[in-house]
Amino acid sequence: MTANPEPVIFGEVLFDCFEDRSVLGGAPFNVAWNLKGLGREPLFIGAVGEDELGAQVQQALSAWGMRPEGLQVDPDHPTGQVQVRLSGGEPQYEILADQAYDHVDVTRALEGLPRGGILYHGSLALRELAARHGLETLRDHMGARVFMDVNLRAPWWEREVVHDLMRRATWVKLNQDELSALAPEPADDPEVQARLTLACFDLEAIIVTRASEGAMVLTRDGAVHAMHAPKVEGLKDTVGAGDAFSAVTLLGLLEGWPWDVILHRAAGFAARVCTLHGATTEDAGFYALAHDAWNSPSGEKARG
Repeated sequence: MTANPEPVIFGEVLFDCFEDRSVLGGAPFNVAWNLKGLGREPLFIGAVGEDELGAQVQQALSAWGMRPEGLQVDPDHPTGQVQVRLSGGEPQYEILADQAYDHVDVTRALEGLPRGGILYHGSLALRELAARHGLETLRDHMGARVFMDVNLRAPWWEREVVHDLMRRATWVKLNQDELSALAPEPADDPEVQARLTLACFDLEAIIVTRASEGAMVLTRDGAVHAMHAPKVEGLKDTVGAGDAFSAVTLLGLLEGWPWDVILHRAAGFAARVCTLHGATTEDAGFYALAHDAWNSPSGEKARG
């Protein structure tokens, strides 16, 4: 493990409400949960309401052993909820407005934060101007490198706002549809789209997930890493697969893995998450299987 400070994860925690159940989630919270399961100690900064769902979040965070100091309780706004409907295994989201995660008081979280390191954020929790100002305060205080995980959820995004966030990032991860929506110029070839975006926003790397087509990483030095999607045995749903991919990518950046190793391990872990109902699990063994394989003395350590 490298000497990098533990990552700071900023953004939404919410409940994905399916027809038959509610599952704790939110892309940043999922990333923090996965990182904890994989052996890191991330600090999640977000907010819940002073309600039953908020109490459930606090209980889950404590039971999983995550650091509690970044989770705020907002008495004026409800814990976030998203209505999820599955169509052919693919999730469709109805995201509610004015949730607790829109109102994080970043100034309460500054004391004791690491300097440098990596700051992760998505885009959904930055739909309000005040939240974007909060992120700017957090970013400036830490002086951290920024991993931006794009999550475009209509109608909660504007192209110019997302572009501004990308300009301040070190690495940007997004899916193929998001790349097409955000690329500075139209192009038929996804690699061309990615290269144009990488250059336009002066990124160190751009990470593109492409569903069944796999994933690719383009870096500032001109390298391209790509792989086909691994086969999923026992598919349940794809909720949280992108968050799982992001968590392992972030882990790889923290621990200094080469990009081809990051890509291989992130894709493999995301495929395993597709065998879950929802984005995460409380089964520590699920994470230990990946963690132990990656740290074994065999060839798995080198490749994933």
